[in-house]
Amino acid sequence: MYNDFFGFKEKPFSLVPNPNYLYLSYKHGHALTFLEYGLAEKVGFVMLTGEIGIGKTTLIRHMLNKIEDDMDVAVIFNTNIMSTDLIHMILDEFEVEYTDGISKAKALNILYDFLIEKYADKRKVLLIIDEAQNLSDEVLEEIRMLSNLQTDEDMLLQIMIVGQPNLRDKIQDPRLEQFAQRISVSYHLSAMTKEETGAYIVHRLKKAGGSSGIFSMDFIEKIFEVSGGIPRTINLLCDAALLYGYADSTKEIGLDILEQVIKDKGGMGVFTKQKLNNTAEIILEDDSLEKLKDKISKLELRTEQIARAMNGQLKRTESRADFCRDEMVSTLKSQLEVERKRSAGLEYMYGKLKGEYEFFSRFKKIQ
Repeated sequence: MYNDFFGFKEKPFSLVPNPNYLYLSYKHGHALTFLEYGLAEKVGFVMLTGEIGIGKTTLIRHMLNKIEDDMDVAVIFNTNIMSTDLIHMILDEFEVEYTDGISKAKALNILYDFLIEKYADKRKVLLIIDEAQNLSDEVLEEIRMLSNLQTDEDMLLQIMIVGQPNLRDKIQDPRLEQFAQRISVSYHLSAMTKEETGAYIVHRLKKAGGSSGIFSMDFIEKIFEVSGGIPRTINLLCDAALLYGYADSTKEIGLDILEQVIKDKGGMGVFTKQKLNNTAEIILEDDSLEKLKDKISKLELRTEQIARAMNGQLKRTESRADFCRDEMVSTLKSQLEVERKRSAGLEYMYGKLKGEYEFFSRFKKIQ
């Protein structure tokens, strides 16, 4: 929608992983080197981990585009599977024919024959398992057993597992010690720095054919603060900001537009896990504070009126107690108890609203 307005050939901040837009930060460059080393040296297991949206899939796709023609590659994305289904799924991904309903043992023999055939043709075979943090211990053990498919000198199947940070925690479980020992190369991909975040944004703007100066410096600094250097969150915010700029017919996008984007999104899809734990971005209008203050004042007045009414009722009940029958006293006390409960409810509401008002007032002063 906004491509022509800003002079882009295509959207610069698409959420779809695109290896053509890969920006090799210091950490992304290191990760790529480790992955390429693992493949070149024909090691058994390679592991790549990183936060959601950090760029793992983009990096893998970039690496696959550079793979030579002598390698067959299969990628498994669905990791919520049973251990009995794994071998059949691998055969499907490598497009190996087999009879439906065969046992796991027969499926394993077919896979072994396939690997031997590729080895005889001097072809490499790579299996990539994405979202590996979802794999059960039983499936991970099945994957470990695949490393036994080898000749006297070479591995017949290279395996790369990719997942979120809890994959590392999972593999450190003593029950998976043998699996952990098979991992020859591993790398954890972390977030970009503030400088890398700015360079990343400029890289994507230029790659799309646009100007590198569309976003102001305070915009970029705020992007880093909010995103924590996570590429997917950066893309989400920048794409929305470009749309807002287009709607406002402005080709120079500053902090005001970004703050409006954050406010309208209400934090959905914007904050990283770290930011959600450590910071809060609260934007509250002045009139909202005034409305809250007015509501608290009315509650205070209502509470005072109820308190006076209760005290009067109590005094009248006590003065008439000597002249009333026990049943009358019981009725009046029941009414008094009802009034007390009503008062307690209003006092609770008053305290809650007053607490919210003081909380938002402090944030207003900070801003």
